[in-house]
Order: sequence, then structure tokens, then C-alpha cells
Amino acid sequence: MITKNKAGLLNRKQIPKITDAVNLHLELKPYEKFILKNGVEVYSINAGAEDVMMIEWVFNAGNWFEDDNLQAATANFLLKNGTSTKTAFQVNEHFEYYGAYLNRNCYAETANLSLHCLNRHLSELLPVVREILTDSVFPEEEIATYKQNMQQRLDVSLKKCDFVAGRLIDSYLFGENHPYGRFSKYEYYEALQRERLLQFYKKYYQHGKFIIFMAGKIPANAEDLLNQYFGDLPITAYKHSAIALEPVAEKKYRVINDPNGVQGAIRIARHFPNRHHKDFPKVQVLNNIFGGFFGSRLMNNIREDKGYTYGIYSYLMNQVFESGWIISTEAGKDVCEATVGEVYKEMEILRNEKVDEEELMLVRNYMMGSILGDLDGPFQILNRWKTIILNGLDENYFNNSLEIIRTISAGELQQLAQKYLDPESFYELVVV
Repeated sequence: MITKNKAGLLNRKQIPKITDAVNLHLELKPYEKFILKNGVEVYSINAGAEDVMMIEWVFNAGNWFEDDNLQAATANFLLKNGTSTKTAFQVNEHFEYYGAYLNRNCYAETANLSLHCLNRHLSELLPVVREILTDSVFPEEEIATYKQNMQQRLDVSLKKCDFVAGRLIDSYLFGENHPYGRFSKYEYYEALQRERLLQFYKKYYQHGKFIIFMAGKIPANAEDLLNQYFGDLPITAYKHSAIALEPVAEKKYRVINDPNGVQGAIRIARHFPNRHHKDFPKVQVLNNIFGGFFGSRLMNNIREDKGYTYGIYSYLMNQVFESGWIISTEAGKDVCEATVGEVYKEMEILRNEKVDEEELMLVRNYMMGSILGDLDGPFQILNRWKTIILNGLDENYFNNSLEIIRTISAGELQQLAQKYLDPESFYELVVV
């Protein structure tokens, strides 16, 4: 216990007690939930000292639901680009006038619209968000500009080995026609049609099911405002249709993208169960030992010892239905094959030898410390809940994951390595 002097100040001559992060008691602040008049669920974290907040509308409108390639991402992007009464400039000017930021993103399963603003301006901003979600018109000139910009961006990106590797490894794992493996092509942009985009918008935004997430210093009238502007919208729940994986048969690829380049991009990846599988949170610990942070084995070997790369990481993909385990790096063209060999060597060591307690404690503390950082503020807390809610996980998932980090043994980790770190299960790609 730290003592204080007579003035009530801390005794600076006494060293504070150091506590390992693994021993910290972490709690995920519970959300508050209410339901709008039309059945829309709203999850909120009311916290924070500043008068700021964010609201996010999450729709079942990701790639999974599109009938045409790039339809979902294009419709999502064009939400801000004009309504029947406002041009794209006027829409953006409205949010900028109030110091707010309106963004949109499209993913494999979902698409969202997110608003960051001062809470006192909520009543001025929500009417325009409603207008975007009910009255976007996708002007032809905006579609033409979008096509041109995206095609130009694609031309530039395709010259980069890392970009090409990221596209190809997903298509190898899941199949080029699967939502997780599909990627953009010049002709797909050319084929986009306004009528088809409007059909998608009407089905999945104007009439589709959505969830609202809200965090920050939430004003007392927030529920009334959300009901006023979104509680009367028609909603239809469209289920995810099952889409079969079509992984390629061959597992080793070498692609020449830039004959004059000096660097190559490496991806080594395998299929992996989603978050509902009992091994998922356990393998997150194994992944951190293997390549999940700056002190990992891959980093120590391939960056620090061999000097082949500036950085190498492994991670589990953030997807709902199917996941994957991916090792990603860039290295000099002349050492790409050696880098691949060293990755497999590290897999072999994890399969054959138990992790020593010192290294395991380092990773436990790193993971607990990272989670502690992720709980610093209402937006970060809400992001944790979003993962749990959108993946349909049990509300105890967070606490169960903490317990696994604290208690998983070296023996369990070795068994997981033997089960999942088999080189024959991995697709291997080098793009130079």
C-alpha cells in the first residue's frame, strides 16, 4: 500500500506495487438496450466526459446480399452523394457545418452508416441521416465519377504486390465467386447500372433490417429522436443464404506482378472456424505467440534475426460465417522463399515444443493489456459489444475469453499447434 505524507500527497520515495496485467480485473461495461416503435434494436453505452457521441446504423447489406459484383460497396458509397432535395455537396456541407463526420463502410456481411458529432447537434443531424437512408437518388453523374475514380485507383493498386497478394489469397481460400473471395475488376465497375443500384438500395436500406449502436455522452432525448426519425421505417429481415466455398485445388502459387520490382508480398493462409468454435479464443493466444504482435516468434526470427522484412504478422480474419488464419508480410524478392521456409520452421517448433512459462506470461500480459486499452472510452467499449452482438455470440464471450487468456496451458497450446499449424493445410502465395 502506498503511504501519504501529512499534506495528503503520495510518498514519491516509495515504489508503487507492480501488478501483472494478467491479474487485472477487467469488466466490459454493460450496454443499455431499447427498441424503437418498428422493432429496431438500439444498443448504447452512455459514458464519457466530453459532449461527443457516435451513432452507427448497421444494415444487412454487405457483399453477401448483392446480385451484381460491386453492387453493395457502390450503393453504400453513394449514400452520401445526393438526395431528391440535396446535392452531394449540400449533404456534406450540412454535416461539416455542425462539425460532424458522416462515414459509410461496406463489409462482407454488413454495411453501415456512422455519425460522429457533438451531442447538442443531434436534432439537426438526424433528419438528414433519415433523408439519406430513405431518399438517396444515386445521380448518374455521381455514379460516373465513382466509376472513374475507382478504376483509376484500381489501376494504381494493381501495380503493388501487396494489394495483389491480398486479393488472390482470399480467392484461393474461399473461391472467386464467394463474398469473402470476390474482388474488384475494371469491367465490374463498367457494368454498374443505376437502376440495379437503386433496386439494391430500396431493398436493403429503405426496407431492410438494421441495428443501431450508440456511444458517448448521450442526451436525454436521444431515444425520442431516434423514434421520431427511424421508428417508422419499414423493416424486412433478409436472411443470409448459404453460399458454398469454392477453394482452389492447388495450394502453392508464385505470381510475377512487377518483373522490375525489388520486393515481394507473401501470404500463407488456411481455413479456420468462426468465433462460435471452442478453439477460436484459444487460438488467439497461440496466434499472438506465433505472429500476432511485435514480440512474436515470427517477428523475432524473420525481422530481428534474419532481417528479411520490416514486419510480419499473423491474424484470424474478422468474418462472421467462415474465418481464416493468415500470415502476411513483404520481403526482398531475393529472400521471399527463405522467409516462407522460416514461417514453416516456426510452425514446426510450436508443434514439437511447449511454450515456456516466461514467454506465455509475456503474451498473457500483452493480450490483457491490449484489452485494457480497448476498454478506454465508450466508443471502444461499444466496438467490443458490436463484435459480440453482430456475431450472435453469448454475452459471456468476453469473460470466457479473459479466462482462457489467464489459464490456457502450454500443453493445450501445443495440441492446438499440432491441430492447426500443419503446413499441408495452408495455401501459399508469393507475388513479386
